[in-house]
Order: sequence, then structure tokens, then C-alpha cells
Amino acid sequence: MTTQENAPEILPELSASAKRINVKKLLKVPHDLTGKHPGSYGFWFVIRAMFLMANQFIFRRHDSDNVPPTSGGRISVSTHINGLVDPTVILCTQKKRVIALSRHDLTTRPILGWWACRLGIQPVLRKAEIEGGVTDANQARAINDRSMMTVANCIGAGYSAIIMPEGKSHQDTRLHNLRTGSIRSALVSAALANARGNPLPTIQPTGLHWRKHYWFRTDHYVEYGEPIIIPDVMSEGDKAKLLQGEWVEPPAKEVLELRNNLYSKLAQLGPDAPDWATFRAWKLMAHVESIAVGKPLNSLKDEVIAMRKIRENLRSENIQQKLADSAKEAAEILEKNDLDGFSVSADLSIHRPKPLRIIKAIIGVVSIILLLPITLPSSGLQTGLAYFLGNNTDEGLDARTSYFLLASMFSLTMIWPIVAIFSMIILKTPLISMPITFIFLLILYYLAAIISLVSYDWITDWLEDVRRTKLRKSADGEKFVCLLLDLKEGLASLK
Repeated sequence: MTTQENAPEILPELSASAKRINVKKLLKVPHDLTGKHPGSYGFWFVIRAMFLMANQFIFRRHDSDNVPPTSGGRISVSTHINGLVDPTVILCTQKKRVIALSRHDLTTRPILGWWACRLGIQPVLRKAEIEGGVTDANQARAINDRSMMTVANCIGAGYSAIIMPEGKSHQDTRLHNLRTGSIRSALVSAALANARGNPLPTIQPTGLHWRKHYWFRTDHYVEYGEPIIIPDVMSEGDKAKLLQGEWVEPPAKEVLELRNNLYSKLAQLGPDAPDWATFRAWKLMAHVESIAVGKPLNSLKDEVIAMRKIRENLRSENIQQKLADSAKEAAEILEKNDLDGFSVSADLSIHRPKPLRIIKAIIGVVSIILLLPITLPSSGLQTGLAYFLGNNTDEGLDARTSYFLLASMFSLTMIWPIVAIFSMIILKTPLISMPITFIFLLILYYLAAIISLVSYDWITDWLEDVRRTKLRKSADGEKFVCLLLDLKEGLASLK
């Protein structure tokens, strides 16, 4: 198990956008040091609706635990491998108004920056920007202290925050070293809450799980662990300074203790594997064991829980390393064919094709073609742009799904209304019927998008069957079945 002491300390490679620091814009980002949310109250409902719609569009299946209730503020923290999507899926599972810390350029980019500021996002300049020479430590300190004070005041006042304490998005299976900024801000928020007579806030460890995080229309599951009550460890004198808007550093000992406690809880909710090949092996072993006891895994949540049991048994040496190596070999056969453990049937072979899927795929293709006159002008431009940018960005693999997120978010609020207006002009719609026609067109664009997405799912299901059939008939398929049968026997012998 990875611990805070041996956690990777890897600074992210700076993208072109991260290297462009607009100090003037950063200083103009709305902030507040009294506990008032710096964002727009009305805008919160708009942006949350946009996130919920985007969640529906870019994910096929989504599941979530009920977030533990709290009377005080809440800081949701998680691993960070999927760019903007990570905080979005957390936000969609909670109703408390949210404030967040984010990389500086999210608040200064054209268009996106305006939306981020309305939401109340607070910018931070990371160690990577300082050591990369694009900012200096004093400038970073001034902006970061203001941002952390704003977030701390909001949390202390009862709002929710979403923070990625690793300080970057990455593609590692292990939790990276946690930055102390979020921990310090958490302790300050508890001091402010106590000083103002509010309930103490909590840190909410959050597990984000994906069938394959960079797939369009993948599955995701949001897992909530046991909350951590943030202690009030600051003196009355320090609290008085905080109430005056002055940043005061909490005691270093308490910062490190809270960070270590959070790390141990958060690491358990992530893959916490040496590499992705090992992680895939654990998931496959979970499927084999579940099939062996007659309870096949039917959802991503089921897979996560079963995988964690396998991981802990391996660490306690209840499962031999030889079995783990066989599982890794079998899992890599699946990976090479763009398949996973859900392709394993009850007899430990590869699922046979379902005849209905080819019929649904044909219906899907026809539906997409017939709807093109509607979907191309309403959704085609942003979808194509998202696909292009996602495959050509210097932000890394974790940004791929972020572009589809943004495309989905801005469709209803920006693209569809413009397309509807142009359509009415082209069709010479009478002025008196324009309001009804406008609403009708928005509904039409939405329904066309939903039908096209379902059609896309049917096509991908059939393509998955094609890959399964190809594997079944190959030498790798035969080898895969043999490996699984040996794995089943090995797991059974341990009971």
C-alpha cells in the first residue's frame, strides 16, 4: 500500500495554457473573506443543470453512494485522473452550493473563465508553475493565500468545496503526495466556523471509479468514504486575525497529522496498484471469484467492492503471487482486444454475441443517419471540435473527456439557442410564433441528441460483440479460457 511517506512526488508537465499567467485577470477574480460565496447565486442553478445534462450525455451509466449528511461545511477530496470531469461528477451527487480551487488558467481563459468566475472558482498557482519559472513564489503566495482564505471562509459558513489535494491531474494508479494547501485551508475553515458559532466542517474522502475513464459514454461510480471531522486547532488570537481577513498558518504538526489521516483513507478508495496492468488483473480476479460463487458482477460498483477484497487478500498473502501473475496475463489479453472483465461469461469463457445487438445496431445506424439534418447543426460542430481537441491536446489523456464535458455543457445554453434562432430566420418563421418555435426546436435538439447517443451505445455494444467473437476464435481466446480455469481452481483452493 502506498503511504504519504512513499507517495510519488511528480510535478506535472506544464501545458501551453498553464504557462500563460494573466496576473491582471487573476487579481480580478471575485473573492470574499467574510463567508459570502463569491459566485452568482442564480448562476449556480444554471451551471448545476448544465453539469447534470453533461453527466447524462457523456456517461452511459452513472452510480453514486449517498453523500454522508453534515450540518457544517463539506470538503470533498478525491484522486484526480480525469481533468474537469472529476469535480463535475462529485458536484452532480451533492446539493450544497460548491466552491472550488482550480488551476489558475481555468479562471482566465476566454469564455470558460467567465463561467468559472460566476461559479466562484478560486485560482491557484502551483509548485509546477513556480519551479517552471512562469511565476515567482511571492506572486503565487499572494494569489494562493487569497484563494485559500476565500474557500476557507465559505466552508466555515457551511458551503461545500471540491478540492483535488494532489494538485494536478495525472495517469498514475497510485495516489500522489498530497499538497498541504488544501489541508491548511481545511483547518482554517474549522477555526472560522468555530469563531462564528457554526458547526465544524468535515472532509469527505471520495472515490471516483471508471470503467475506462477516457472512453466516451463510459460508466462511472462515485464512492463516499467515512467523513473526517476537521478539528479546531487554532488559538483565539489567530481566529481574531482570520476574522479580519488575514491569513494565519495553522500549526504544522496538526497539518501533517490531518494530511496523513486523509491520505490513508483516500488511498483505499482509489486503485492503489503498482500499475494499470496489475489493477486490471485484480478486477479480472474479482470477476472470476464472483462467478465461481454464483454471483457475477453486474455493475461497476459491484466490481469496485469485489476488486478491493482481492487487493486486500493479496496484501495479506491470502492469494498467491503466481495466481496474480496469471490474472495479469489474462487481463492483458482482454486489454489488447479492448475488452474487460464484464466480457467473461458464467462458464469462464468469452460472452457469445447476442443476436438482438446486431438488430439494434442497424436501427442505431439508421437513426443516426436520419437525424443528421437535426444533429449536425445542433450538436455536430461542438462534438467534432471536442473529438479533435481531445485527441490533439497537450493537457494529456486526462483532458480527453473534459472536452466532451464542455461540449455537452454549452450545447443547451449557447449553441442550441443560436442554431434555433438561425433556423427560424432561414425558415422565415412568423414573429408571433417564434417563442413557441424556439422552445420546440430546443426540445427537438435535445431529443435528437438523446436518440443519437442511445443509437451510439447500440452500435458500440455490437462492436464489442464483434471483438468478443474475434477473441473467442483466436489462439489468445483459447489461452485466456485456460488461464481463467486455472485461476478459478487456484482461488478455490485458498478457501
